[in-house]
Amino acid sequence: MTQVRAEMVANVWKVVAAEGDTVADGDTLVILESMKMEIPVIAEESGTLTQLAVAEGDVVQEGDLIAVIE
Repeated sequence: MTQVRAEMVANVWKVVAAEGDTVADGDTLVILESMKMEIPVIAEESGTLTQLAVAEGDVVQEGDLIAVIE
């Protein structure tokens, strides 16, 4: 099980993947926006996205859970 966490304070601009999706290492899960920059959050391993903890428009803090991949 891999927990994907936010690396900075940002807004969730776009959710690309959905719970139940099969993802590969390097796939984009969500896109964050901070200071007019788009920052993709990528899967760190292949597996099934079992939990997506954010929605478009949410604000995440550094260390907040974004997704769980099993």
